[in-house]
Amino acid sequence: MRKHLWFLPFLFALVNTCTSAQQPPKREFRGAWVATVANIDWPSAKGLPSHQQQAEFIHILDQFQQTGINAVVVQVRSVADAIYPSAYEPWSEVLTGQQGLAPQPYYDPLQFMITESHRRGIEFHAWFNPYRAVSNIQRANLDSMHVANRHPEWLLSQGNLRLLDPGLPEVRSHVTRVIMDVLRRYDVDGIHFDDYFYPYPQAGAAFDDDSTFALYNRGFTSRPDWRRDNVDLLVKAVSDSIKRLKPWVKFGISPCGVWQNWSPTQPLGSETRGLQSYSTLYADSRKWIQQGWIDYIAPQLYWHIGHAPADYSVILPWWANNTFGRHLYIGQGVYRLNPNGDRNWRNPSQKPNQLRLNRQFATIQGSIWYNTKSLLRNPLGIRDSLETDFYAYPALRPSMPWKDNVPPPAPAKLLAAAHPQGIALHWQRPKTKAGELNRIRQYVVYRFDEDEPVNLEKSEAILSITPTDTTAFVDHTVEVGHAYRYVVTALDRLHNESPASNVVTSQPALATIAGNEPLIIQTRLKQSATNLIQIQSRIRYRVPQDGFVVLTVMNSYGWEVSTLVEEKQKAGEHTIIFQAENFPAGTYYAVLRTGDGRESRKMLLQL
Repeated sequence: MRKHLWFLPFLFALVNTCTSAQQPPKREFRGAWVATVANIDWPSAKGLPSHQQQAEFIHILDQFQQTGINAVVVQVRSVADAIYPSAYEPWSEVLTGQQGLAPQPYYDPLQFMITESHRRGIEFHAWFNPYRAVSNIQRANLDSMHVANRHPEWLLSQGNLRLLDPGLPEVRSHVTRVIMDVLRRYDVDGIHFDDYFYPYPQAGAAFDDDSTFALYNRGFTSRPDWRRDNVDLLVKAVSDSIKRLKPWVKFGISPCGVWQNWSPTQPLGSETRGLQSYSTLYADSRKWIQQGWIDYIAPQLYWHIGHAPADYSVILPWWANNTFGRHLYIGQGVYRLNPNGDRNWRNPSQKPNQLRLNRQFATIQGSIWYNTKSLLRNPLGIRDSLETDFYAYPALRPSMPWKDNVPPPAPAKLLAAAHPQGIALHWQRPKTKAGELNRIRQYVVYRFDEDEPVNLEKSEAILSITPTDTTAFVDHTVEVGHAYRYVVTALDRLHNESPASNVVTSQPALATIAGNEPLIIQTRLKQSATNLIQIQSRIRYRVPQDGFVVLTVMNSYGWEVSTLVEEKQKAGEHTIIFQAENFPAGTYYAVLRTGDGRESRKMLLQL
C-alpha cells in the first residue's frame, strides 16, 4: 500500500494560510483570459460598430487595472479565423456577424487592444487555438478563404467538429506561419495556446486519422505515441520560431489540469482520477516544460478543494513540483463560483483559500482567471478579495532569467517636490544599450516612512508601477504631517529590475484647507473611520474662500479616475453626489484642491 504522509505538510500549510495573513509577493503574474469565440467575453455581440467594440475593450481593461490584473490573454484565433487583418485566414464572424467581413468602420482590433493594454502597463498575450477549425459544421457559414474550403483534405472530423489534422506536416507549417505572421507584425508580449489539441472525447463520435498515420508515421508503431509526437513537433517549431524572431516574447500553454493519473506503471503522475491530457488529448505538457520549449505553463485547475477525482489541494502541489525551472501560473475557473450552485462553489472562502495555498509554493508565480465576464461580475465578492487583499499592492511580473537576466542601469537624479496634487517625483532615464531586451518599459516607485530603511524586498513599499516609461510620477496619497523617502527602479521588457536610484526625502505634507478643517465624507451609511461608501454617496466639503476648486477621485494606484468638480466656487460648504456604479469595489481617495492647497480622504467603496 502506498504511503500518503507526503501530503500532510500541504494540508498543514492550507490550514495555516486560511487563518493567518500572508506577505504579499513582490512579483506575481496576475492574468485574465478574454475569450472571443462565440462572443463569450468580447465583443459582447456580433455586428457592433467599431467604436462600441473599442469602448467595451477599454472598459474591460479599466476594470482589470482597478482590480490589479497585470496581463491579458486575448483569443485572437479561435476557429482558423482572425480578429486582425490576415493574408492567411478570414476575419472572425464574432466581429461583424459574417466571417471574412472587416469591422465597420475599419480598424485593426488586435493593434488597438495591444496599444490600449500597454498604455495601462498590462501585458498582452495573443491566444491561439492551433487546430480547431469549425466548431459546428452544420451551423457554420464559412468564408471562401477559410481553410475548410481551401484545404478540406487537412481536416479531421469528429461529429460536427472539424479540426486541422496535427499529423500533417503542411498543417504544422500553416499554423506556425499564422502565428509568426502575428509575431512579426504586432508587439505582443506572449504567444499562448489553450488545451485544445487532439479533440476531447465525444460519445459515439470518433475521428479517423488512419490515412495520415499510414503516410506520415515516421517509424512509429504506437498511434498514441505518434499523436503526442505530432503535437510535440508543433510546440517545438513554434518555440524555436519565437526564439529566432523575437526572443523576448514569452510562449505559454494552458493544458488540461491533469497530465497523467498515478498508477503502478506511471509513478510520476498525480494522485487524481481525472481526464488525462497525455493519453486523451495526446498533449505531453510535462515534457514541454521539462524540455524548455515553453516559458510558462498554466494548467486549468478548475476544481474545488476536496473534489475527489481531482482535488485542488492535491493536484496543485503536483504541478508545483514539476516546473523544471519554468513559470507556473494556475488557471483559475472563476466561472465556477455560483451562490446558487454546488455547495463547494457557493462558499465564498473557496477561491481565497486556493489563492492562499498557491502562495505557499515558491514555484507558483501567479494565476490566470477564466473568464473575463465572470470575473467582472464579482461572484461571491472574488474581485473585492483580489483588490482589497490579494492584489492590494502592485506586483512586478516574474522575470525569466533563461531569456534574459541582465537588469537595466538605475534611474538617476531622483527629485521630490511639493505639488498641488501631492508630492511630485522626477528622475532621469538611465542610458541603455540598443535592442529590445535592453529597453526600459516601466518604473517602480517605492515609498517608505521618513525614518524607515529602504528595502526593495518589501512588497508593501511599492507605491506604483508606472504604466509606461514615463520619468515623472505624482504621489496623490500623502498624509498630512508625514514625510516620506522615495526610490525608483527601472524595469526592462522581461521585468528585470535595476538597482535603486538615489533616495529622496519629501517635506512633510501640510494641511492645506484654511483653518485645518477636514474634508468631510458623508454617505447614506453611518459615518465611520474607514469612510465606507456605496454606489451613490454624498461628498461634503468646505471651501475656505472664493476661488477655483478641483475635486477628483483617485484610485489606490494614484491615478485619477473621476473629476467631480472643476470650477470657481463661493466660500462655504458644498455637497456633490459621487456616482460610483461603474467603479469596482476597492480603495479610493477624494482629493480637494483649492487656491490654499490640498486635502484628501480615503474612501472604501463596497458594492
